[in-house]
Amino acid sequence: MTHHVPSARPGRLAGRIAVISGAGSVGPGWGNGRASAVIFAREGATVYLTDLDKDALEVTARQIRDEGGDVRTGLLDVTDPDGVRAYFERTEREAGRIDILVNNVGGSRAGGAAELSLEDWESQLRTNLTSAFLSCKEVVPIMRRGGGGSIVNTASASGLRWTGAAQVGYAAAKAGVVQLSRVTAVQYAPDNIRVNTVVPGQLHTPMVEARLAHQRADGDVDKLLAQRQSRIPLGFMGDGRDTAYAALFLASDEARFVTGTEIVVDGGMTVRCD
Repeated sequence: MTHHVPSARPGRLAGRIAVISGAGSVGPGWGNGRASAVIFAREGATVYLTDLDKDALEVTARQIRDEGGDVRTGLLDVTDPDGVRAYFERTEREAGRIDILVNNVGGSRAGGAAELSLEDWESQLRTNLTSAFLSCKEVVPIMRRGGGGSIVNTASASGLRWTGAAQVGYAAAKAGVVQLSRVTAVQYAPDNIRVNTVVPGQLHTPMVEARLAHQRADGDVDKLLAQRQSRIPLGFMGDGRDTAYAALFLASDEARFVTGTEIVVDGGMTVRCD
């Protein structure tokens, strides 16, 4: 295991440098990225946050600062290879190393194989899969130089099974995220780099109100929420904090013997037979 200098905030990630992408949120509440950023900071990490939306990113950063956490922000398009490379180079220069990477960027578009345009298919792969690949590509050498690290990629239950709506580009991309994590985990295990995937199910995040209701339920948020909740055996929907706590475990030393696997956070949805 690598050794870390204790931070002023004791916690499960004390002294760690964590990069978290997609750390803003499309609206009030707990998206996966915002929740991970706040919870990782509470656990003592210095968090380097990226997003395309400056205002949303600042809301996350302000909450962390108000709680006494250590946060840095940067606007970044995680599908831009040059931008991603420059960001990670700059972060390594400033922080000295990167211990944790959490890839949170994603978004779905409705449509099956016959309906989805080629343009949207390619966009879905770029947003949901290529973004994770580019960040892994840049952070692995940094982690090797630093003696190891933990990468947590965010997939989706849609990458494991049918979840109630045709979204073939999103589903294929998120399935790809799972296998990207597995292959990367095995290859770089000798370098003490662990790579795992959190697989959220149908959570109640700000994305539901902001985008999904218009795609799936003609803008009727209550209708969409009811549809989604009906698939969940536990009978309620989690939110981004549930994803974040799974990521926290995988990023921490408590998961020192865990790599190349997935934690499904879905209230039991993906194991239903009906």
